[in-house]
Amino acid sequence: MLLALALASPRVLAVAPLLSTQTTLSIPAQPLPEALMALGRQADVQILAASGAVEGRHSPGASGSLPLAQALTRLLQGTDLDYEVVGARTVVVRRRAFMPALSFESRLRGAKPSVPIVSALDPVQVSGVIPGDIGFKADATRGATRTDTDLVDVPQSVSVVTRDLMDSQQAFEVADVVRHVAGVDYVDGFGGPPLFRIRGFNAGNGLTDGMPNGVARIEDLPPLIGVERVEVLKGPEAILGEASVDNNFGGAVNIVMKRPQAEPVRQMTVSAGRYDGTRLGFDFAGALDAQGQFTYRLIAEGNDAHRTAQGYRGKRGSYLAPSIAWRSGGTRLLLGAEYIDNRVPVPDHVVLLGDTLGASSPFDVLPGNASDHARFRTRRAYYMAEQSLGSGWSLRSRGQYVSQHDSGQAWAFVNTQPSGEAGAQANAYRYSDAFYTLQNELAGHFEKGALTHELLFGFDYARTRTGTGTGNGSDALADTANTVTTSRLHSFNLMLGGHLPSARSNELSIDAVRPLGGSWSTQTGVFAQDQIAVGESWDVLAALRRTTYALHGNGTDTAPTQRRSIWIPRLGVVYKPAPDVSLYASSATGFQADSLLGEDGRPLPPSVSRQLEAGARFGLFDQRARLTVATYRIRLDHSVDLISPEPPYFATPGPGQTNRGVEIEFEGQPLPGLDLSTSYIQARIRNHDGSLPVASPRRQANVWVNYRFQRAGWQAWSVAGGIFARSRSLGHAGDGTYFDIPGQASMELGITYHADRWRMTLGAKNLFARTLYAVDANQSFVPLREGRVVRLSAAFDL
Repeated sequence: MLLALALASPRVLAVAPLLSTQTTLSIPAQPLPEALMALGRQADVQILAASGAVEGRHSPGASGSLPLAQALTRLLQGTDLDYEVVGARTVVVRRRAFMPALSFESRLRGAKPSVPIVSALDPVQVSGVIPGDIGFKADATRGATRTDTDLVDVPQSVSVVTRDLMDSQQAFEVADVVRHVAGVDYVDGFGGPPLFRIRGFNAGNGLTDGMPNGVARIEDLPPLIGVERVEVLKGPEAILGEASVDNNFGGAVNIVMKRPQAEPVRQMTVSAGRYDGTRLGFDFAGALDAQGQFTYRLIAEGNDAHRTAQGYRGKRGSYLAPSIAWRSGGTRLLLGAEYIDNRVPVPDHVVLLGDTLGASSPFDVLPGNASDHARFRTRRAYYMAEQSLGSGWSLRSRGQYVSQHDSGQAWAFVNTQPSGEAGAQANAYRYSDAFYTLQNELAGHFEKGALTHELLFGFDYARTRTGTGTGNGSDALADTANTVTTSRLHSFNLMLGGHLPSARSNELSIDAVRPLGGSWSTQTGVFAQDQIAVGESWDVLAALRRTTYALHGNGTDTAPTQRRSIWIPRLGVVYKPAPDVSLYASSATGFQADSLLGEDGRPLPPSVSRQLEAGARFGLFDQRARLTVATYRIRLDHSVDLISPEPPYFATPGPGQTNRGVEIEFEGQPLPGLDLSTSYIQARIRNHDGSLPVASPRRQANVWVNYRFQRAGWQAWSVAGGIFARSRSLGHAGDGTYFDIPGQASMELGITYHADRWRMTLGAKNLFARTLYAVDANQSFVPLREGRVVRLSAAFDL
């Protein structure tokens, strides 16, 4: 007996404490997958399950202060399912094993001693993971493969920002969290939307719930109160239909929205902070019937800030997102809508007056008018449907329609002199566009010998129209839609300051009016994918897409309609030499359509890229943490077009480039109460024409730590902090010259008190009040952030 105890596995010895842990639960009757997800969140336990075992089952729920073992028994009541503890805080739910009798007793002959009826049982293969994030660590993704897939089986680098990490960083906008992901740069926009760059390329239009957006969504993305997680997919994503005309070969940002659920949510969030102003939000969810077949979600938020540090005024936004879902047996349907209205002041910035940042305009001189801003109004309607066909097959369909109305105004400066003298020019625009996306898929699962196949066949259709609105004629500048209007130059001294009127003032004289947009683009795609598990050690991902796109210009002066088709392959292999180690390698292809005309009057050919990537993932600390190492090379045949400076302004393909890098990421809980997310990247960009890459720091490092005190009397408190650092980069000064943007580091800190039904956080960003320059800048626009930002936020369960 003593020998048996001495040889017992630590994992076995950890079973009793975990199962006896008391937790206060509130899980109503609902579908079993959602009930297990609720238990995982409320009990801080990772629950894994075979997707086929839990789909279509109902749980009676569990409420009160219960040990974990009793809670699991209640949730699984009436099913043929059982559970097993496989780690310090990990439980696997699977079908109950058949227990053979050790002997068979015949009424005629008596007992047959020790004759096994079944000598062995096949091991249970866990083929799916219930998507649920534990702390800073996510274990599954749908965006990368369009199926719920364990990250260790994905031959691609995928970074996931979980809900807990967003809350710990006291973040409210997507840009606040994405800019800290390995390989991602955030580029401020001047009088327009900012950009994300991934692995040295623009991030394109991105995806929402896995559906490609027809136009860029950055400033009109929903606030984080409406977001469940953010996935950054590294590498070309044309295989998913993300093929926008924006040099997007480095990856895509997939926003996963919160959805209706039967588990009740009644939460109010409030915050107040310097320069961010005040925010008030509500998040409600729950079941609409006793069986939990009908569920809903209603999210709303508003924010208002008086001014920025430099003096730009009028930051405000509003957000409303209702959704409803129905589920019966193997049928699911979700309908939702969003409305977003964001007014964003021009970023605080200075203007270069010489060859270095030291020769810049003073920060306390406003380079423009306090009303300079951009406004983004977006309406989105969407649906998701799934029908189980039995025998492991299902039909899926989802779609979205989005309309956007953007406007902006700002002053720009040219011909700057060391004395501060410059020419000031007002710019104003209005722009409207709309798009819709449809995706239909047939998904299946089957096993044959040692092979397990997850098949996906799909047909996608997307249509985008730019230039759909009309103006109101109320302003001197930009009085019609889909135009950008510039004024004549005005003298202004950037050292002394002075008054400039609103960029839409009737006092200004118009110099030029240029049309924007006015075109249709259509993309159709046929898609096939097979995820093959070969035994327990090998996984193969093979996908092929046939994309056909058409670009249609409006008017007589635009490019003729062009149609092209292209094959897009993807191949990846994963090898798992041990249960907690996976090695992968993959190849992916990207392309970008081009609507401009070459010297022969014909459209330019599309740009084509190819990424080669290899990496490794290591499960650490009893699978509570993961270390990911990836190396990549992206080669692009030609990049941004070069436009002739003389009429008729023909275009020629720009130079190609090759981007290489190594990324290291760690996320998880190495110690009780300690959550850690950290990353490091070293990258190099080589332009094929020999020019220097701008906005491309060679090294970046991020560390974020959250610690929940474990000692009695202190367990209601937690502290969090992080350091975000990067090396120097280059800005473009014009005429082929560059200027240095110094490397820098910033620190953030927060302290949180957790009560039973509320929590409150006091945080500080840029703790040491350093001058922080953006990663990208040019001579007339050098974004920077000055001063410490202090913010108080709270969340209340109503």
